[in-house]
Amino acid sequence: MTAGPKMRAGAATAVLALALLAVAVRAEDPYLFFDWKVAYGTKSPMGTPQKMILINGEFPGPTINCTSNNNIIVNVFNQIDQPLLFTWHGIQQRKASWQDGMPGDMCPILPGTNFTYKMQFKDQIGTFFYYPSIGMQRAAGAYGLISIHSRPLIPVPFDPPADDFGVLVGDWYTKDHTVLAKNLDTGKGIGRPAGLLINGKNEKDASNPPMFNVEEGKTYRFRVCNVGIKTTLNVRIQGHVLKLVEMEGSHTVQNEYDSMDVHIGQCLSFLSTANQKPGDYFFIASTRFIKGVSTITAVMRYKGSNTPPAAKLPDAPDGWAWSINQWRSFRWNLTASAARPNPQGSYHYGQINITRTIKLSPSRGKVDGKERYALNGVSHTDPETPLKLAEYFNATKGVFEYNLVTDTPPKEGTPIKVAPSVITAEHRTYIEIVFENPEKSIDTFHLDGYAFFAAGMGPGLWTVESRKTYNLLDTVSRHTIQVYPRSWTAVMLTFDNAGMWNLRSNLWERYYLGEQLYVSCTSPARSLRDEYNMPDNSLRCGKVVGMPLPPPYTIA
Repeated sequence: MTAGPKMRAGAATAVLALALLAVAVRAEDPYLFFDWKVAYGTKSPMGTPQKMILINGEFPGPTINCTSNNNIIVNVFNQIDQPLLFTWHGIQQRKASWQDGMPGDMCPILPGTNFTYKMQFKDQIGTFFYYPSIGMQRAAGAYGLISIHSRPLIPVPFDPPADDFGVLVGDWYTKDHTVLAKNLDTGKGIGRPAGLLINGKNEKDASNPPMFNVEEGKTYRFRVCNVGIKTTLNVRIQGHVLKLVEMEGSHTVQNEYDSMDVHIGQCLSFLSTANQKPGDYFFIASTRFIKGVSTITAVMRYKGSNTPPAAKLPDAPDGWAWSINQWRSFRWNLTASAARPNPQGSYHYGQINITRTIKLSPSRGKVDGKERYALNGVSHTDPETPLKLAEYFNATKGVFEYNLVTDTPPKEGTPIKVAPSVITAEHRTYIEIVFENPEKSIDTFHLDGYAFFAAGMGPGLWTVESRKTYNLLDTVSRHTIQVYPRSWTAVMLTFDNAGMWNLRSNLWERYYLGEQLYVSCTSPARSLRDEYNMPDNSLRCGKVVGMPLPPPYTIA
């Protein structure tokens, strides 16, 4: 029996459909799967046993080593006695604040349960890290490196290094995270850190065995993140030059430095060539801008070395001026490709008209006898119903009010209001945010969901005239920026990523006490081009439990 024309046409159509499906399957970006068992465990990072939060028994947690556009699936089993969330510091979560891991976006993973994050690290490269975002859990461990490599066909502006070293460095407290939280709740501070750690190791353990093994004449990449909660750090390598190549997801002009300041929440990559006499050398990190400098060293060993490091360490720089001048030397590499083939500098941020200026100033004071920090007079507190869910289900009444924070700071002495703090940003508008820091100590700020252009900084209060000092050509696109004492920093960005995004201080006691807010950026079109629907596996809590789903976003 021979096939007729209709049967042949149908078969051809089926073959074509299968071929297109095969192409689609082949074209899908790779998936990486992780199972994380998050539990308490005992470690001795400062030489004495203490209770910590571990991932699969490890500290630091597993490295997420991936390529741009990979799909990342992380199944988190919460085996501690507190609600848990992980946030992915610097990962933009395009159109998906559902996966951002902040208390304003997601219901927590309750003890004894699990939740699966489903993320795509879309059009990003560089060095990032993750950590728990609820309460003071960040001070108990459970952080780890995220290393995103360029796709094979996208050129990188330096030769492949001989090795790629992750360096998670930060201050450390020996007090239990619940004790730190209790101290803050009762009006006390968290005090000074007990010391510093590099990749979870103290001074003794970081040097024996050597942490970094190199060969003479070869060049190595060091991915450095300040994962602490209190102090700026300066990093350097004895006798070696640091060539900056990447900062928070952007390739940089490759300036060379003897040392580099890395502020809380910031990440960067530098290359260093093993071009000295074979031996052992110290990688050094030391605190900046606080009394009583703490220092930690780790050994970098040349192959075959039996020569110990020189006892004298190169000094860290002194004062604020050096740090500000170093920041001014950082430049975006306008000729390098980004995560896509187009040059990363093809976005001329300095030529876009600013549609709105938001000036934010932190303050602190007592509210009902308890210490609070605030931004523009409002100290954020997380409601039982996450802000994003309340907004999505049109159930904000009784949960939060928009725009309690105004675009300018209130008069000095205005009482602090404690409430969920959410400001609105019109979709795809270009906004300038000015951070003013009236404190005597440094602050750093991070915005989820975006990269911004840190255009300027200076002493005193910001004025319109301050714009004349901006770098409008090649400041680095990044997600975390420092604000020096009694100084200002201005950033600019397009709010093109619909969602609910946290803006916070990285000094974690300030974050815990309310120095944060959320930015709601909604798409009027309710289009899938702008934002994804709530994932099927999203947890529900608070007011939205049992509520029917709203009409889904569609392609408009």
